[in-house]
Amino acid sequence: MNFRSLTKFGSIGALAGLLVFGACSDDEKTIFQTLQGDARFTTLITAIEAAGLDDDLSGTGPFTLFAPTNAAFAALPAGVLDALLADPDALADVLLYHVVSGRVLSTDLSDGQVVNTLLTGETLTITITGGTVQVNAATVTQADLLASNGAIHVIDAVLVP
Repeated sequence: MNFRSLTKFGSIGALAGLLVFGACSDDEKTIFQTLQGDARFTTLITAIEAAGLDDDLSGTGPFTLFAPTNAAFAALPAGVLDALLADPDALADVLLYHVVSGRVLSTDLSDGQVVNTLLTGETLTITITGGTVQVNAATVTQADLLASNGAIHVIDAVLVP
């Protein structure tokens, strides 16, 4: 196995709790189950499955997902989503770029904060202006959707490493 494979394997292992099993209470779903139950995220679910992350992942987290909506994926330039769906490695990189370790709530974020993503060596920058929170150039449209293994912040754009 080369370094990239080992890095990807470690990142996928870390992302595992985000997407599949996680420690669930009877009344709180995992991040993946929450996404599955929300019609705004059908494209994200398709991407997770196309990357092959759904069958291979397990774990507990906690993780924080900056989750692009269907509209965010639709706003990508023509052909980009199809190209990503056809390249599971590139798609996995993009998905890992949307995830940070730990349950990070909106109250934990600060202006100018830089957070490490699960995509090795990549960071996201948080900007807060007049109550609007941005992650890189994406705006958080809904914060703090809680799950048994972390939190989801809905964003209006796909983050690209």
